[in-house]
Amino acid sequence: MKQAVLLASVLILFFCGTAYAYDDGDFQVWNTNGQDFKINEELKLTLEEEFRWADNANEFFYHHYDIAASLAFNKSTTFGGGYRHIYNLNNGKFKLENQPYLIASVSWQNHGFTLDSRNRMEYRHVKSSDDSWRYRNKITLKPPWKFTKIQIQPYLADEIFIAFGNSQEEFNQNRFAAGFSLRLMERLKAELYYMLASIKKTGDWNDVNVLGVKLKLSF
Repeated sequence: MKQAVLLASVLILFFCGTAYAYDDGDFQVWNTNGQDFKINEELKLTLEEEFRWADNANEFFYHHYDIAASLAFNKSTTFGGGYRHIYNLNNGKFKLENQPYLIASVSWQNHGFTLDSRNRMEYRHVKSSDDSWRYRNKITLKPPWKFTKIQIQPYLADEIFIAFGNSQEEFNQNRFAAGFSLRLMERLKAELYYMLASIKKTGDWNDVNVLGVKLKLSF
């Protein structure tokens, strides 16, 4: 546990030092809490809630609820779908987005390394805006190494976002993350990560530095 706390402290201090103004280079904190319910060997139900703070982590600007079900066809292929209920701060008010989605994931293993590709298609309904679609692909690489009794395991991930709407297609976001997972208790798993999110707005790309914390309880 001491090693995990030390690693977390170093990561926080290092990336907090890169914080800038609220626009390009902003520092944000994201907190995700979830629960997995294993229905049987193939079917799983997942509940999730996430909170985000921007403006150097001083402004609460995002909140979502998520419910999803996934079906494992075999050890490497999973299909699923769900619904995300999103509140996003816009001009001082929280705007609601309804977002049903489908997911297909494929994973490969070689010499203990695991490479996972998650494909996600979202339908985005936002009040007072045109409906749109968005495709996301997240690649995650996990090495076979696990350290200490709490199984600290590093990972790298990269996710691209492609928006569809009004007969147009646009690559408008990329998220690169580096972090580690650890097991706090038998059924409680945690993650700590740094993410560089590059977001295209009105033709310009802005970077966001994110310190993320995840907690997941499995039943």
